[in-house]
Amino acid sequence: MTLSDALAKEFDQAVVSLQPIGGGDIHQAFCVQLRDGTEIFVKSSDRTSALLFAAEAEGLSWLAEPGILRVPQVLAVGQGDEDAPAFLALEFIRAGRPARDFDELLGRGLAALHAACAPHFGHAHDNFIGTLPQDNRAVEADTWAEFYRLRRLQPQWQRMVDAGLTSETGRMAYESLCNRLPDLCGSNEPPARLHGDLWSGNHLCDESGAPVIFDPAIYGGHREMDLAMMRLFGGFGSRAYASYREASPLAEGAHERVELFQLYPLMVHANLFGGGYAEQVATIIAHYA
Repeated sequence: MTLSDALAKEFDQAVVSLQPIGGGDIHQAFCVQLRDGTEIFVKSSDRTSALLFAAEAEGLSWLAEPGILRVPQVLAVGQGDEDAPAFLALEFIRAGRPARDFDELLGRGLAALHAACAPHFGHAHDNFIGTLPQDNRAVEADTWAEFYRLRRLQPQWQRMVDAGLTSETGRMAYESLCNRLPDLCGSNEPPARLHGDLWSGNHLCDESGAPVIFDPAIYGGHREMDLAMMRLFGGFGSRAYASYREASPLAEGAHERVELFQLYPLMVHANLFGGGYAEQVATIIAHYA
């Protein structure tokens, strides 16, 4: 069964067109038009991606729950089988020109989304960061420092060790860093409702000029994690950060924690892509060790 056939079956109408578009770094992405004129955005891959699509759909719904920032509506998740590809169907959002207050809307919206909170550090379900598994199980102490060490840094660090991306000096520095985390992570804050992978490629401007966020790796965590990720590769206006701080001031020492909280996504990138990311990881660990 082709993707068109699978979509026609899911939506009970014929697919008029299926055009490949950008937006699928891991999967293929399409703009699909149905017989009734509806346009939908579809990601598709073989059935091994079904778990990724199901996790993404659940994450989008969780971010949409508070009704604060716009998130693409989930229309369908195709689990795939030997005869049909797996897919994720979302509402199609056409990119528009940013409104004059786009950055303010994003910054204040993100602050409000974080304030919608989470019941604990982690999430009820595990999911993925890129294609790598993300362990969201709660930790016994339910502190951010302990969760960050056990559920974020340690799994990625072990992957780096297994892949030969670390050194003996680096391993000693990593142990020192882990011992210092309770002091480095700042004051205790309630778990924020995080996007989890908020780089510039995972947000856009909709037809009305307002921000949209998508492709999440959600969990309850320290709110500075999203802000650190936003700064890692750039692409966000300075007014977005200022508006966030106006709506929800950051705790003392936040600027000193940026690289500490960038460590997790950099470890993920080292495990996915290798290269210079492992060197960046080593530099940051040495800085905080």
